[in-house]
Amino acid sequence: MRVLIVEDEPYLADAIRDGLRLEAIAADTAGDGDTALELLSVNTYDIAVLDRDIPGPSGDEIARHIVASGSGLPILMLTAADRLDDKATGFGLGADDYLTKPFELKELVLRLRALDRRRAHNRPPVHEIAGLRLDPFRREVYRDGRYVALTRKQFAVLEVLVAARGGVISAEELLERAWDENADPFTNAVRITVSVLRKRLGEPGIIATVPGVGYRIDTGDDGRG
Repeated sequence: MRVLIVEDEPYLADAIRDGLRLEAIAADTAGDGDTALELLSVNTYDIAVLDRDIPGPSGDEIARHIVASGSGLPILMLTAADRLDDKATGFGLGADDYLTKPFELKELVLRLRALDRRRAHNRPPVHEIAGLRLDPFRREVYRDGRYVALTRKQFAVLEVLVAARGGVISAEELLERAWDENADPFTNAVRITVSVLRKRLGEPGIIATVPGVGYRIDTGDDGRG
């Protein structure tokens, strides 16, 4: 398990980090909101532990960012306040659990493990086809054991194609499922994204074009387009 600890009290943050590591829980720390957002953008975490009152973007703002991202990352709020209305506000922002300061490290560990178990039950299955391994939960793609770095849009397109298990997906359907409702139906965004995606995945080409119909994952049953 890897968690992000967002806490502006250095001694407390270090104590939490060191204590979690003794429990075999990897932890990164951020002392302000900007650092937290940066870490969230480049790393994959299993849980975010947020102090609400921090410099820069607040814990509440970070919680909103996490929820808006659609990652499903569980959030545990830390606060010095023990009032019910404060907790209600936190839960309303998308927090999954709450812990009031001061707290025992053991209780934090128990709550983190409970959140991780709960999340594990809801994890979507990993898809494997034609040498591709796509993990929707961690948003990771491997081809023949090689990690492939993709943007969110490229991942979304590939996820739709992989889920079809070799079936043909039209450009219109890709546009509908991988872009938002404001996407221009006459744009060439799908063609460009598929083209870049092919380059990212490398040779031999695995995304076949079915002329006049759409795209499919080439499972080796027939020729590539």
